[in-house]
Amino acid sequence: MELRLYDTLTREKRAFTPIDANNVRMYVCGPTVYDFAHIGNARPVIVFDVLFRLLRHIYGENHVTYVRNITDVDDKINDRALRDYPGLPLNEAIRKVTEKTADQFQADVKALGCLPPTVQPRATEFVLPRPDGKTDMVTLIKELIARGHAYEAGGEVLFDTQSMPDYGALSGRKLEDQQAGARVAVDAHKKHPTDFVLWKQSSPEEPGWDSPWGRGRPGWHIECSAMSAAYLGTMFDIHGGGLDLIFPHHENEIAQSRCAHGTHAMANYWMHNGFLQVEGEKMSKSLGNFLTIRELLTDWPGEVLRLNMLKTHYRSPIDWTLKGLEESYRIFREWHDLAVSIDKIDLETLSAYPKRPKFPLVVAALCDDLNSSMAIAEVHKLRNLMVHGSGDPTAFTDALRFLGLHHDNYSLVENLAEGKKREVEKLVAERTAARARKDFKESDRIRDELAAMGVVIKDSKEGTTWEIAR
Repeated sequence: MELRLYDTLTREKRAFTPIDANNVRMYVCGPTVYDFAHIGNARPVIVFDVLFRLLRHIYGENHVTYVRNITDVDDKINDRALRDYPGLPLNEAIRKVTEKTADQFQADVKALGCLPPTVQPRATEFVLPRPDGKTDMVTLIKELIARGHAYEAGGEVLFDTQSMPDYGALSGRKLEDQQAGARVAVDAHKKHPTDFVLWKQSSPEEPGWDSPWGRGRPGWHIECSAMSAAYLGTMFDIHGGGLDLIFPHHENEIAQSRCAHGTHAMANYWMHNGFLQVEGEKMSKSLGNFLTIRELLTDWPGEVLRLNMLKTHYRSPIDWTLKGLEESYRIFREWHDLAVSIDKIDLETLSAYPKRPKFPLVVAALCDDLNSSMAIAEVHKLRNLMVHGSGDPTAFTDALRFLGLHHDNYSLVENLAEGKKREVEKLVAERTAARARKDFKESDRIRDELAAMGVVIKDSKEGTTWEIAR
């Protein structure tokens, strides 16, 4: 079964051929750890987790290396540290912010059913030369200067974009079209408006490292060039991230890496997921529609959020809506209940089913440029076969596990998000109170509201209990 992926650089969907089938390598830009991750941040995490699972399925679990970095040096982190811990020395405050936020991120993505990447390097660990000899930022910058691709000016080290003839190929931007303007910083010390910072000075109050160019800190783009090369080599198979990273981040990564290493490419396939809106509008704090993963997890199980994301092809824009979440919850509840019943089937009965590839059409859908919406449709078919008594039980449950939507000993009620549990219990209490005062109209209204949420009420002499509808 041939895997085909859309490559942003070549603007075409083409067959995936790894550099080394025994060591398939993928790098994805990770979080800048200064605040809770929002639902837009969750999209590349889920998308490339599915690709990681697919690559492991095709090439073997021990033959795929997935690196997702953590950016823990950034001006936004500095600002948050000063705001949250004004009484602490800045470096100590920064450490508190980054450790807390990174832990929050890991807990959130685990709840979304994502496997941990093979390696999750922190940027601060790759600034200076390392005892193990892995690629570092200072050494990369020195190499760029030596090769004539970078220069010192105005207290900074800058990449010379004019030194790279095909700079702009990923984004389709030509140097001659990128003059000073709203999106291009204008500095007198730059040779060209698009030249970007590799190293900048740090004030005594800011975090910094001693370097050949004085005490300072790295620019954003050089971080990923160093960390990817440290674990994946000077060329690797797949580089992923959100559509918003194409320019300038990924464009500049390519420039730094190719020019420092003298290679014709940094990665052979560049993959980018589309944008996310909320209820038809761009997500922003000013509009009051800024949704963090943590907030959503108080109302919905992580599998529901994951399913809701996978219903849309990764390259298409997605509109995140309450209606969509409710539909995903209904689907997941049906799938979960069937999966739980299948998990209770004895092994002797299961052994009667023929040993064959369990869910080839789900895999085939994903092999077509991660067509997750088609994969979901194939899971629906497996579920329908089971309902009508003609399907292989483990084909359905294995497909769910493969997509990160089911795991052993899962209980929907026990794992129902805490916020949703509280909402259900509040409504049950209100219904009990309505029955006590003989307001049966209100009691029936609340019962119907709970039923719409998939909750069944059971009244008995001992009191009222509830459960998820089967």
